[in-house]
Amino acid sequence: MEITQLQQEVDEWIKTVGVRYFNELTNMAMLTEEVGEVARIIARRYGEQSEKESDKTKDLGEELADVLFVTLCLANQTGTNLQEAFDRKMKLKTERDQKRHLNNEKLK
Repeated sequence: MEITQLQQEVDEWIKTVGVRYFNELTNMAMLTEEVGEVARIIARRYGEQSEKESDKTKDLGEELADVLFVTLCLANQTGTNLQEAFDRKMKLKTERDQKRHLNNEKLK
């Protein structure tokens, strides 16, 4: 599925189920909260912090999906075409990093 389709799906959900978008500042705060939940899982499950029993049932995929959902909301609210932005970013990264990572001794 294209990112454009995801943006449309979120917009339709907001209009039919969610009533309206939260304002941009509220969504930015929500995005920060969701990223924090992802960070907590990563730090405890894959990092050096011990995982509490209550954290063991948390679904990383679900939390990443929350981050994606709020990101799509922000894109919709600000008129950002994420597909175009992502395509430009991938082109830039490919041109910039084509040899950089291959020659990075730390990655070998």
